[in-house]
Amino acid sequence: MTISQESEWVPQPAAQSLVNGLVARFLERSPHSRELADRMINETATRLIDFVDHIEIGFGEECVDKLGGVGFVREGAASFGEVWVHHGGLFPKIIVRSGELTRVIRVGIRVDQVEDFLGAQRVAFYDAGVLGAVHAPVRFASVFVDTDGEGAELRAVERHGDRGFDITELPELWEATVERHLELFRTRPRGGMADQAAFEEVLTRIDNAAADLGRGYACDLFFRAEREYWMSRNAAGRSQYARQQKLGLGWANAGNHTFRSSREWFQSAIRVLEALGMECRERFYVGEQAGWGVQVLECAATGIVVFCDVDVSPEEVVEDFAHAGLARNESVSGTNGLWCGLHGESMLGAGIHHLQAQFDWHQLVEQLKAENGIEMMEPFSTFPYLRQALTEGERWSIDAGRVDALAEQGVITAEQAEDFKQNGAIGSHLENLERNDGFKGFNEEGVSDIVRKTGPRKAG
Repeated sequence: MTISQESEWVPQPAAQSLVNGLVARFLERSPHSRELADRMINETATRLIDFVDHIEIGFGEECVDKLGGVGFVREGAASFGEVWVHHGGLFPKIIVRSGELTRVIRVGIRVDQVEDFLGAQRVAFYDAGVLGAVHAPVRFASVFVDTDGEGAELRAVERHGDRGFDITELPELWEATVERHLELFRTRPRGGMADQAAFEEVLTRIDNAAADLGRGYACDLFFRAEREYWMSRNAAGRSQYARQQKLGLGWANAGNHTFRSSREWFQSAIRVLEALGMECRERFYVGEQAGWGVQVLECAATGIVVFCDVDVSPEEVVEDFAHAGLARNESVSGTNGLWCGLHGESMLGAGIHHLQAQFDWHQLVEQLKAENGIEMMEPFSTFPYLRQALTEGERWSIDAGRVDALAEQGVITAEQAEDFKQNGAIGSHLENLERNDGFKGFNEEGVSDIVRKTGPRKAG
């Protein structure tokens, strides 16, 4: 039994074909960008098209009159033209330059930090005409400019909670303020105090950052710190990040961040996410198979998506279980509750259960195994428009006091308790994701299956 709510995402092949055609035309005109795209596939298993932030074309391009027919709509105007967006899938914005006959195509690709990307591409900072100061909400840099024929330009785009195109003047001490709040997120209490106090402290730090920087920027910084903490406990994540940083990409291909929560602290986790400006999207439940539910949230300012997993019953899923409140009983009996019982709350000491990022799926499988001996679990989605698999899990040692408490409650057997003490339990993964046709949804039955396979009782 699968119950979905609100959003029914479907593949958008016509829109993808239009975008693919524009990117292909751009790469034909830009040898340096073609070389980068080849290096991305061969060295990092990433696809340039998954990093595209926007495509800028002249109003004379023959595809302009097709935008509306494939689902793009006018959202507004930048200083240099109309902005078209697609709300039915994951696609870059299309900017149509007004009143300009030139057929130059400009493609902006997302990177974590402009300076890192320019350095990796051996492009001097002052040659790139960087727009936007360090830590500005949005920055642009001209990386490769090809003037032969009709022309092409590759831009690096760095965003922090701003999905627009305007470069604004920053307040005094902005850079220091950003760095201070990032450090406060990095060093927030995750253990050593009561969970209630830890949740209240992170909410205070979020509100302070939002007051100084805006909620979108606070969200961007928070998840940067979360990815860093996750990498500190996940070898696959560290390995892949290092590979991508050789090209200066960072985690610009990051997709969903998955948190696991006990029933007791689920509403507190939702409070944290909503304080970051995230809004509840669809939720789903697979009762007969796994007895768990997920609330999907998305931040419009950053595009960051979160899965927040919790054990729920069939009766509870018909309610808004993100806000209705879940009884404390059975808090550690299911897959998510037991994981939190062993490792701690995902929003606190345990950190992200897995980070999902977009790749060429087969290339990542081959490259991680060949270079670092990192294996993938069996894929849980194998559709033409969606392919997913987790890396073999990172095994964490478990505090003996946590194990004993679970055994005393009858949640685990004496044999399981001894196994957890001796061998630890699976804590986190990297998710290998390939999306095609702009598909924005999820394989709910496949997600259910992988939750069962990564449950502590299975992996312990």
